[in-house]
Amino acid sequence: MKFPFFYAVQKLFRQKQISDVVGELDQALQQVEFKSMFTPGERIAITVGSRGIDNLSLIINTLVSRLKLIGALPFIVPAMGSHGGATPEGQLEVLESLGISPETVGAPIISDMAVVDLGKTDNGAIVYMDKNAFEADGIVVVNRIKPHTRFKAENESGLMKMIAVGLGKHKGCIEMHNYGLYPTIVKAARVALAKAPIRLGIGIVENAYDRTARIVAIANQNFESTDACLLKKAKSLMPSLPVDDIDLLVVKEMGKNISGTGMDVNILGRVTSPLLNDVDTPRIKRIVALDLTDASHGNALGMGLADIVPRRLANKINFNATYANVVSAGVLDRGKLPVVLESDKDAIEVALKSIERLDYQKARIVIIRSTLELGNLIVSEEIYRDITNLSDVCLSENRFDLAFDADGNLSNKCFLAP
Repeated sequence: MKFPFFYAVQKLFRQKQISDVVGELDQALQQVEFKSMFTPGERIAITVGSRGIDNLSLIINTLVSRLKLIGALPFIVPAMGSHGGATPEGQLEVLESLGISPETVGAPIISDMAVVDLGKTDNGAIVYMDKNAFEADGIVVVNRIKPHTRFKAENESGLMKMIAVGLGKHKGCIEMHNYGLYPTIVKAARVALAKAPIRLGIGIVENAYDRTARIVAIANQNFESTDACLLKKAKSLMPSLPVDDIDLLVVKEMGKNISGTGMDVNILGRVTSPLLNDVDTPRIKRIVALDLTDASHGNALGMGLADIVPRRLANKINFNATYANVVSAGVLDRGKLPVVLESDKDAIEVALKSIERLDYQKARIVIIRSTLELGNLIVSEEIYRDITNLSDVCLSENRFDLAFDADGNLSNKCFLAP
């Protein structure tokens, strides 16, 4: 098959970014009178989830340092529900892949799946919490706030969800999904905020380039309202693809460190959730995912959003880890194995051939590194013509052919094209 010519494109987004992360965090802590919240000798649990968050290690390290200056004894607890294969060892591996270790953050990590029962929500869901966190003198909840991939509400992915699902470990994750994330996570978080020693929240918002745009410290009584406010900010900074109509979207890499669904459904427009319908835009006929990040440790939840994958992605799948996450999340479609072909080139060719009445030379193709990285992308000639006059894109005038290596896999050189 003869592919169309391609062009490198840079899409411009709002670039608000914090230049001094430590200074911003210190200022946020000062605003909530951080030093008065803790006393010397207290054991303080700091939560860390499974997402790749910009400056995560620096933020956690700084929190540890500031707590130690007070005389407190901080430690880290994985707050990631069933991720990491729902095992203590697996969750430690996830943290390690995110750059979180005792050496990098200056505090011990206590990884355990044991939980305590905090009671029930008014709709009957049992609220669970990590036993080590609950038995600490205080808890600091740290998370990024962004739109969820399964439901829309005032509170989606953020501090409230981390309390209800992340700190709930495997049992809490299953319970929340069984009762429906919305509105159960908010109800569960309210129970936890009332019964657990949660002292402080650190809310992080990122810009469209996945760089830290805002850090906010939040006292216990303001968690719900501030979490909702930061979600509005996060939505205003969300990136998007340059066009609405696409024949084929090629995603070079998917993974749990990129999105809870491997590929962000808010970018794809595909939802595969009983709670939401697919959105009107973008309209994408075929999706090919080429690889799974090493940081996913084989968890390929979200592969069901793709139509085709190459053998190299399929060979990385840990079905036990994937299915543990899929079942607890209640989204079986997202764990279904797509059509598997031998190489990237085969996958792209078959995806195009499967589209009815398509002139391959006029195929509307977009290639991205991941749904987290939409600033630099590759588009086919037909799309290039459509976006020439847009004010929020920078276009290269040099066209090129897609390059594949000896195994038929897409070359990284394509993303370096001038």
